[in-house]
Amino acid sequence: MNSLQLYRRFEDLPDNVRQFFNEVGRNCDFSLTLAWYRHLAETTRNAQQELRIYCLQRDALPSLLLPMYATHSGCWPWRTRRLSALANYYSALTGPLLQAGAGGIAKTIAAIVKERPHWDIIDLHPLAPESSSFIELEQALRHAGMAVQRYFCFGNWYLDVAGRSYQTYLASLPSKLRNTLARKTQQLQTTGRLHMDIITGGAELEAGIASYLAVYGASWKKPEPFPDFIPGLIRLCAQQNSLRLGVARIDGIPAAAQIWIVHNKVAAIYKLAYDTRFASLSVGSILTSTLMEHVIEVDRVREVDYLMGDDTYKQDWMSHRRERWGLRACNLHTARGIMAALGHQGRHFMRRLQKSVTLPRPQKQLVADMLRRHIVRLNRSKKMDADDMMKDLSNNHFFHKKTGPIPTGKLKIKTACVSRGRDEKNTCNNKNS
Repeated sequence: MNSLQLYRRFEDLPDNVRQFFNEVGRNCDFSLTLAWYRHLAETTRNAQQELRIYCLQRDALPSLLLPMYATHSGCWPWRTRRLSALANYYSALTGPLLQAGAGGIAKTIAAIVKERPHWDIIDLHPLAPESSSFIELEQALRHAGMAVQRYFCFGNWYLDVAGRSYQTYLASLPSKLRNTLARKTQQLQTTGRLHMDIITGGAELEAGIASYLAVYGASWKKPEPFPDFIPGLIRLCAQQNSLRLGVARIDGIPAAAQIWIVHNKVAAIYKLAYDTRFASLSVGSILTSTLMEHVIEVDRVREVDYLMGDDTYKQDWMSHRRERWGLRACNLHTARGIMAALGHQGRHFMRRLQKSVTLPRPQKQLVADMLRRHIVRLNRSKKMDADDMMKDLSNNHFFHKKTGPIPTGKLKIKTACVSRGRDEKNTCNNKNS
């Protein structure tokens, strides 16, 4: 028998749920582990975010976990209830935790959507679109009667090691990068100015954290909004034997520092920085090559992951690119959910309509006004996407009487979307929509 349990604190998790969390996390990305989620919540959660850990149980045994945040925004009667993944810009990946082939996503989502009071918006990101759970989440949300849209989060560059040695990998790098590494390394080693450390824990840990913070403070990067997150993450990774903290010193001064996390045979390049005073020495690139050699030859990883972003320099080091996407679902059974769907989808739909239909300006405005009212009526009665709305509207007799038939053959309405995160602006390039 299936039942969905809700826990509001990590401390409330029963031993068997905790054990399940840890077992599944060992075979997943490091940002899907119990330790990661707990640290993220403890150091970055604000007062408006309510922790909700959903656990689907079968015969009293956990089979799926979905850590989420609940938030409420606005004033009554337009107070919006939003359920979001336990993730923020520190997160490279999120999603449900379950054993391979275990299923249960549809049952979990159905139970969440039925909760009272209803959720107006459910937002899950960043997700791996190549995973089966992404498709299952999307289908489950649609089946529950929500208007679902995909949106692009970021590109993700990674290296498929494929059993290669470091020297074989090094030979595959662009010649300009190889020459720079060889020239700068020889120059610094000859003069004895360069010293490298790879810290995994122990007595050097606190000094390594201090060196990282010093380098970060002297770099071009903005200050961390949550200053306790990174030092705590370094200590957490050291406890789990997954830390590879690289520090490069020039004349004894910390010049570059990088945080790599090795988990499940994947080395994630989580944070990097260098002191701008030493930029001409390419010390950051030298440190990257040193850590790369370590994870390939010592840790024997199968993959090196550059995580978030399409920065040009990542293409020189990595071999493949994939994407991380989000799912935004608006509840068409609540007034605030309908308004969110209209504001999210209808705005772009009407922009596309006005660009596509050749009509005098007064008639275009009439089209937009009628379309707004028509979409509201359709959303109240049934689930429709942009193409369905266009087809239904083109068959509407009253609409034809006012404007004449719409040339639907020439209209290709794109479902576009943006993420409304506070610190990032995500755009949807209509891929997979």
